[in-house]
Amino acid sequence: MSLTVELPRLAGPGSGLGGLWNVVVLNDNHNTFDSVAEALAAHIPGVTLAEGYRLAAKIHRTGCAIVWSGAREDAEVYWGNLEGAGLTMAPLETA
Repeated sequence: MSLTVELPRLAGPGSGLGGLWNVVVLNDNHNTFDSVAEALAAHIPGVTLAEGYRLAAKIHRTGCAIVWSGAREDAEVYWGNLEGAGLTMAPLETA
């Protein structure tokens, strides 16, 4: 006979989606720096075109970049918008 031990709850109900989620863009061979920078500026709040170019350079140089972190619901929206704009996306990940 096995024994199941239930650990005490550390957070309230419905808190399983809490914490920060990262939106990660991957480098690819079909998007230009311009298209990446413009998509980031258009779809991520607070990202200017200049910041978009900085992130595009990081994506090109390192293979990927976290372009936004925050609540899962918002991360899903930004992830979907960037994918819809043609960017190559990594799966959402917890921070």
